[in-house]
Amino acid sequence: MRGARLSRQNVWLIIRAAAERAQLGVEISPHTLRHSFATHLLAGGADVRVVQELLGHSSVATTQIYTLVTADALRDVYVTAHPRAR
Repeated sequence: MRGARLSRQNVWLIIRAAAERAQLGVEISPHTLRHSFATHLLAGGADVRVVQELLGHSSVATTQIYTLVTADALRDVYVTAHPRAR
């Protein structure tokens, strides 16, 4: 509002206020948005190395944590859609 940089605390407050206005009923944090960002990129087919660079992770192992969510989603789709999955 004043043209200065936002602190991490101010970003957290802005996100929390927006979540309250949206009446989400769950706790939202900047990390929640970061996790969603990475998960959606990987689910959309982005390379894990690209996501690693965007998130600033020094190790690809840290970024691969987000691929587990994608694998779970894939497994759920398979179980519900494939006729011989059961």
